[in-house]
Parts: sequence; structure tokens; C-alpha cells
Amino acid sequence: MTDLDQLTQSLARNLKRLRTERGFTLDGLAARAGISRGMIIQIEQARTNPSVGTVVKIGDALGVSVTTLLDYDQTPAVRLVPAEQAVRLWSTPAGSHSTLLAGTEAPGPLELWHWRLMPGEGSDSDPHPPGTAELVHVTAGVLTLIVDGQEHRVPAGSSAAFESHVPHGYRNDGEEPAEMTMAVSVPPATPR
Repeated sequence: MTDLDQLTQSLARNLKRLRTERGFTLDGLAARAGISRGMIIQIEQARTNPSVGTVVKIGDALGVSVTTLLDYDQTPAVRLVPAEQAVRLWSTPAGSHSTLLAGTEAPGPLELWHWRLMPGEGSDSDPHPPGTAELVHVTAGVLTLIVDGQEHRVPAGSSAAFESHVPHGYRNDGEEPAEMTMAVSVPPATPR
């Protein structure tokens, strides 16, 4: 079984379990996540490899991290994540990428990310659930952080904290790669 097949199977198993534990119907989760019922069925049956955006929307709707959705190994209190098990969720031909380093569910989903944005590239994000917060620490270059239409310049060595229940994104307007470490904290989901 390939790594992609293993992730697809883990996502299918974890999505069905989490949806059931939270008492969401297929239609209820679809409405909450803003994706089709058919897509959720395909994911739960391991018949598709959804986009990163779709996985993030499902995680937000369930109130869990992407790590929890993709985790094939429910582990003890200390979970070590070797570098080769970090999950690269998107990349561009120019070399931009985001890598999910680790995540946890206590007290709500908390994810740790490493991002690299090449000059002229960026990534936009839909609003997360109310109460979601992000911390960003720039380790190289200069990041342009856009939160609810406002741009903020964050140079290497600087950090930013913001509520991400509004449209937001990350852009590199500089001439060298920009790198950052990001933590995302999502409140637990409750059924509607």
C-alpha cells in the first residue's frame, strides 16, 4: 500500500468515526463544511483523494485538526513525529509548500505547520470557525499577512497572532523565500 493509499484509508476511517461520534448526518456535515454530501460519501468510502481545502473544511466542521483526520496511528500521551512522517499538503512548481508537522486535540484541535513561500507566491484561506486563532513566526524573508483585507508586513524574527474566522492569507512579495512556523488552534465542534 502506498503512502497516499494509507492516507486515503485513514481519512476514510477517521472521517466516518468522527462524524458518527459527533452525531452529524452526511447532510449535516456537508452543510457545515460547505461541501457536497457526495464528496463526503466518496471520502468515507476511500474513493477519492480530496483537495487540501476540502480536508481543512471537513476538519474545521468537525472541530478536529488535519492531523487527526489523517492519523493512522492513535497514539499514547507522547507522540513523536519523525521528519519523514510530516505531511506536505500543498506545493507549487516554484518551491512553495506547507507541511503539517504535528497536531493534537487537547483541549481543541491544535496544529503546528512549517510553510515556505517562494517570491511572488501566496496562499489564501477561507474563514475558519469563530474562536480559531493562528500564531505565525517568520524565520526567513518577509511575509505579507493578509487578515480580513488588511495587509501586515512580518519580517524574519517577528511573529503575529490573529483570529482567523475571517478571510486571510499569506504572500511573499519579496525577492527571497519566506519561511514561517505557524500554529493553528481550532475550538471543538458542537453539533448544530
